[in-house]
Amino acid sequence: MAAGRLSFSNITALAPMVRVGTLPMRLLALDYGADVVYCEELIDIKMAQCQRVVNEVLETVDFVAPDDRVMFRTCEREKGNVVFQMGTADPDRALAVARLVEKDVAAVDVNMGCPKEYSTKGGMGAALLSDPDKIEAILRTLVTGVSIPVTCKIRILPSLEETISLVRRIEKTGAAAVAVHGRFKEERPRHPVHCDYIQAVAQAVSIPVIANGGSLDHVKTNADIEEFRKVTGASSVMLARAAMWNASVFRSQGALPLEKIMEDYLKYAIRYDNNAFNTKYCLCQMLRDKVESPLGKQVQAAQTNAEIRCSTGFLQMSSCNKAVLTDTPGMTTGWTPLPVYLRGCWRVETKVKLGGFDVFGCRREYPPQITPKMFLLEWSRKEKLEQPQYETVQRAQDRAFQSTVTVAQKKYRSSLWEKSKKFAEQAAAIVCLRVLGVPEGRIGEEDSGLVCKRKREGKVNGAAEEERSRKRHISDVLQETSEVAVVTNGDSHKEAPPPSQRESL
Repeated sequence: MAAGRLSFSNITALAPMVRVGTLPMRLLALDYGADVVYCEELIDIKMAQCQRVVNEVLETVDFVAPDDRVMFRTCEREKGNVVFQMGTADPDRALAVARLVEKDVAAVDVNMGCPKEYSTKGGMGAALLSDPDKIEAILRTLVTGVSIPVTCKIRILPSLEETISLVRRIEKTGAAAVAVHGRFKEERPRHPVHCDYIQAVAQAVSIPVIANGGSLDHVKTNADIEEFRKVTGASSVMLARAAMWNASVFRSQGALPLEKIMEDYLKYAIRYDNNAFNTKYCLCQMLRDKVESPLGKQVQAAQTNAEIRCSTGFLQMSSCNKAVLTDTPGMTTGWTPLPVYLRGCWRVETKVKLGGFDVFGCRREYPPQITPKMFLLEWSRKEKLEQPQYETVQRAQDRAFQSTVTVAQKKYRSSLWEKSKKFAEQAAAIVCLRVLGVPEGRIGEEDSGLVCKRKREGKVNGAAEEERSRKRHISDVLQETSEVAVVTNGDSHKEAPPPSQRESL
């Protein structure tokens, strides 16, 4: 291997796993001792539509789809160790995607082993095993078209002879390594892994062979990794479920308590704004048979990373609980430890002209009868402006909400999505108030006079207040729309930063 190129000899790797192999889990595995980490399989058609975005707020590189979803996120910490795995059945499209990510990853891998329908439809994944000519075409195109190593991951074929023949063809393409999952296409994790097949393949070729599939019977501790390597005769070992259940299996010093692993994972999930449903899935996989415990139920009930942190009590004084206030991007000037066990959290962010700031608001910071929306409304009246207009959309894939508020012909929104329309509107109001420097009515805040003292203290006449509340509710309903146009944060002429560009608490 050329200097600086990733080597696949004598390494231990985190296997590609859907919904698991995202940035937080990859960084956690590296921290615990993994040499190489694979991302989850990403489909070439979707990746080919992505735009590469340097996210200065999170200090990441994001590959953002046209609908603003971050398909792949990586950072400098893993650049020399991360392998980008794609699902593809087309050499030219595979090459286009490989060139898109080439300078941000250490190697590119083609999935030729996943038996699930989402991968096999369209001829990808394990469907490629029945088309060796296409396998060869894809790998040769990639090997000659990019400057980084190209690998693939396969399952074993019905006979040992067919398996060895295929791997020898793979070797001739110039592939840097091949990972062999020692099960047939129709077998599942409950079936024993065929170590003899992996051993025969390893003896038949000169490129590194990475053994995979030992989580059920072979690998329970770090010491077991070397035993699995020996029994398969492979150069290296790749772990999927053993690492998903307990990422500290990579630690040569021994396993860590479950709570410590979950806390370490959650730090990265919050730091890099991981999708909350992905975070929940990974934490529940770690809990395994404890998923119905009180801790497991708290994780399952949470809807955001902030709620997971709040409900579980993790990260009470963690350094990742930082409120970022910057005059220059990347410069942190303040640290604020955040309270734990909050209910009804509004967690919002906006990017302003000279930098960005990350804002955390929770319902307990306000008197029961005060909300940011109320203060924004009263401020608008005082300034003789039109009443704030809220436009809210709901995202189909997770039913989360995002709201935009228009004040003085300028639009403000949180780049994060909330679990309810109410929280989304409050988040938009907080963004607007903090960009404008207007008081919000939080407990302990100096009285601004925007809301009368009696209302702040909840002493308004009951009937009158009920009528005003009814009118506000009607007004709010009339303001609802089903779609948000192009949104700007405090500037009606500049496009808002995409949701991918956001700092996490």
